[in-house]
Amino acid sequence: MAAPSLMAAGCAENAMLVFDGSASMSEVTVRMEDDTRIVEARKALRRALPDITPFRDVGLLVYGPGGADSCSGIDLRLPPAPDAADAIVAEVDALVPGGLTPLAASVAQAAEALDYHREPAIVVLITDGNETCGGRPCALGAQLAAESYHLKVHVIGFRVFNDPFSWNSPEAKTYGGGATVAKCLADQTGGMFVSTETVDDLVRALRQTLGCLVIGSIKENSAFSPDRKP
Repeated sequence: MAAPSLMAAGCAENAMLVFDGSASMSEVTVRMEDDTRIVEARKALRRALPDITPFRDVGLLVYGPGGADSCSGIDLRLPPAPDAADAIVAEVDALVPGGLTPLAASVAQAAEALDYHREPAIVVLITDGNETCGGRPCALGAQLAAESYHLKVHVIGFRVFNDPFSWNSPEAKTYGGGATVAKCLADQTGGMFVSTETVDDLVRALRQTLGCLVIGSIKENSAFSPDRKP
């Protein structure tokens, strides 16, 4: 964990990064010369995580590819561990996007991995869209809020495509809280929803949701030092 000369405020809880590996992450959004979402997300993780993981144990769950069908690709790649930046980046670098977007089932599995009934924890969900596998994020958020010891779900929307008529998102047609029904998870659990469009936006969002205030003799090394730029 952190060096003895540092103290990390607010980093006691373990965290699970729930990462969007669905097929849409291989798409570009505006200009054909732009990088795909997955390429830009990898860049953001390489920049953000080394400033975070020395002070917080972080794990990785990926959803989208590798399942027996398009909705069963939910894979707990890494349990929360110290100094996990390199391991997380390596997993995401090797990821080949595929499948759909089982948001609710993925967050539920991440919460279970964090032992959310008994331990304080945070989940940070990265998604580029809505639930497309029949799950109900709003209902799950209410359940987690009622049953957890102290769990917050933060949601980072990355270049979200707003499709209120998504073919298999039961709550999307009635949810009026934003571009993605995933925001309901943050609303219900007291977490943050951060909308991002660029690599810089995503870096800031990861630091905001996963990071913590670092104080001590080498404060300037913190991502949150006032003299350090994102």
